This record gives sequence, structure tokens and C-alpha cells, in this order.
Amino acid sequence: MYQPTYGQGKLVELNEAPGEYYQLSHPVTADELMDIALEMANDRLKRGEALTSPMACRRSLTTLMRDLEREVFGVLFLDNHHRLIKFEVLFYGTIDSAAVYPREVVKRALTWNASAVILAHNHPSGVNEASQADRKITQRLVEALQLIDVRVLDHFIVGESITSFLERGWL
Repeated sequence: MYQPTYGQGKLVELNEAPGEYYQLSHPVTADELMDIALEMANDRLKRGEALTSPMACRRSLTTLMRDLEREVFGVLFLDNHHRLIKFEVLFYGTIDSAAVYPREVVKRALTWNASAVILAHNHPSGVNEASQADRKITQRLVEALQLIDVRVLDHFIVGESITSFLERGWL
């Protein structure tokens, strides 16, 4: 899914290597490199992309959410084939919390006609452990979304690393 515009053309795809490999054609600053990574992460979360690889999803969410200075809560809205319809950040908070309203998540799921969602939020502190509040709101969201036949596939917490509620057995 390489785009020749990445880094204003400073990133080139290596066609002779198996898989996805890239090389810089010109020197770049650390900020430019982060901008290239952000462009690539956004491209991986384009409408119609099948989210069949948990690792790719994790990488994109980490790139998009890890270095934010305040907590945000986003939702990946998916169709019945787990293809991305839309990624939206729905709630913005402070350095250590974000108020999340199940009613608003349900409204957006209906707006996008989603059949499944993946929840994600960041911890600006870098600590990726789930708090009791994180687990409680996740359960409330699961219950609210079940009423409209929308499945919650996972909830990721993005810190220095990423925590999956599904992998922890909390979903």
C-alpha cells in the first residue's frame, strides 16, 4: 500500500525485497520520519481495509495514539467482514482520563451502520495497564452495543506498548 508521496517522495519502496520494505532516498529529520510513519498508519486505516491482522491494527493504533499529550478514545467501525468503515476519535480528555459516553458510541455505530467495533484509547503516561474505570466502561460499551447487534472485537490501550482486552480474557 506504498504511496509515492510519503515524505514528499523521500521514501521509496524496495521492489526486489520480499514483503514490504522501504528505503529513504534522502536524509530526513526525526520529525519527518514520524510524519512518514503517521501517513502510513493513516493509510492502513482506510475505508474498506480488512482488519485481519491484529499486529497491523496494533501498529497503526500505536502510531496514531501513543505520543498524544492527552487521553483520547477512538473507535474503529467495521462491517460484517471486519473491513474498516471509519476510524474516529470520539472523546478527548485530559492527561489522565477521558469521559466516554456509551450513548454516543452507539449513535456513531448506527450512523456508520457498523456490525463490529474495535475500541482504543491511549494513556499519555505510557503505562498501558487497564484501570478499573477502563474495564468498567468497556463492559458498559459491550452491553450497550449488544442491544443493537454490534460486537466489540477488542479494546486496545496504547501506552509505551499496547494492551489487548481480548488477549487478557476481559472480553
